[in-house]
Amino acid sequence: MKKLSTPLVWAFAAGQFGWSLMSGLISNWLIYFYQPDETAIAQGQTLFIPQGRVILGVITIIGAITAFGRVFDAVTDPLVASWSDRCQSPKGRRMPFLRFASLPLAAFTVLTFWSPSAKTGWLNAMFLFLMITGYYFSLTAYCTPYNALISELGHTPDERLNISTVISFTFIAGTAIAYMAPTIWGAFVPALGRVGAIRVTFILMAVLAFVCMQVPAAFIKEKEYVDTVPTQDSAFGSLAATFKNAEFRKFVASDILYWIAITMFQTGLPFFVTSLLKLPETMTTIYFVGMTAVSLVFYLPVNKLAPKFGKKKLMVFGFVIFCAAYFYTGFLGNIGFIPPTVQGGILTVAAALPMAIFGILPQAVVADIAQSDARLTGQNREGMFYAARTFAFKMGQSLSMLLFTAVSTIGAGTGLGYRITAFLAGAFCVLGAVVFLTYNEHKINSIIEQK
Repeated sequence: MKKLSTPLVWAFAAGQFGWSLMSGLISNWLIYFYQPDETAIAQGQTLFIPQGRVILGVITIIGAITAFGRVFDAVTDPLVASWSDRCQSPKGRRMPFLRFASLPLAAFTVLTFWSPSAKTGWLNAMFLFLMITGYYFSLTAYCTPYNALISELGHTPDERLNISTVISFTFIAGTAIAYMAPTIWGAFVPALGRVGAIRVTFILMAVLAFVCMQVPAAFIKEKEYVDTVPTQDSAFGSLAATFKNAEFRKFVASDILYWIAITMFQTGLPFFVTSLLKLPETMTTIYFVGMTAVSLVFYLPVNKLAPKFGKKKLMVFGFVIFCAAYFYTGFLGNIGFIPPTVQGGILTVAAALPMAIFGILPQAVVADIAQSDARLTGQNREGMFYAARTFAFKMGQSLSMLLFTAVSTIGAGTGLGYRITAFLAGAFCVLGAVVFLTYNEHKINSIIEQK
């Protein structure tokens, strides 16, 4: 089969930019839009759904909706993976999904922020529930086949690492553009008001994302680069077989803990900036773009050091640095001898290296495990391995959303809840590092090299 050229690697990575931009709008701004703090309300943010912990006195409406969306997303991952693994289209097993899932994903992302009523009410909550469900299904329909192609388009560990590195660039770029939203919608506020400005901004971003998500299917002829046989297993039979891989279970367990932590941090970043540091919300864009820029400096070193030292050692090191950054976040605004803007800058630099590590290596680890499993079993279940991973970490994200939306309301107006979420994120990173220490990277590499 053909080796993917560098221009086509970047064409493939364009799809990652598109879906990460859509994902960034939801993960970064959904709760900020529907459960705003005092700063956002003072600037004209409308309250569309009932606020506070209104479900059993513990769970917020937005927390319940986002948690359900993640659970639904996780449950549909194995189904989509099975459909993709078994697909017999002449265009390949993956590209048809990328082609047809792009438009619904972009549309549902925009509609998620388009409540039918301008008044607070349960109608808006129900509409949000339906749009979030559609969004997560569309995201699964695109991302699960897309991630499977990482293992299939890369024919060696080095090729898979290079693909993972490039798509990590575009993933961070897409997420960074999503974080720039306040700067963009700020220009529209005088003419459209805050809510209208946010919606117009998200429409423009959705159009850009849709075009990028179409690029891989438009330029890569899957059959020329991938030589696999569609599987015949049922969805949950294939999922069960995937989780029989002991090393994969170890990776997934640590990955769940990582995603609980990073989701709490990403969701909380706008609140850390406005509520703890007392800075304008536009500083969120500056800090995240700065974090992204610094992390890009580490991409090439991570790519070069991974074959030398191993992915496992670098990922454990990343867990440790993330842990320190999260615990530091819990003290933001209370470090009197450091100006607030500098406190945010320190966080930006501290989180950059682990962002680079976890932006590149987890995808490559899953690709290696999938390849070693195919060597042993003769079954090409790449789609299911990535689906199983996303199934697990999305369950972790669901828990994270419930924790954040509930804990963040503690001491409303004081910022105490946001500090507690930062400390919790650090604790989950500690557990993630401990679990990943049990992963046997040497065993996986030996199986691949024997072939």
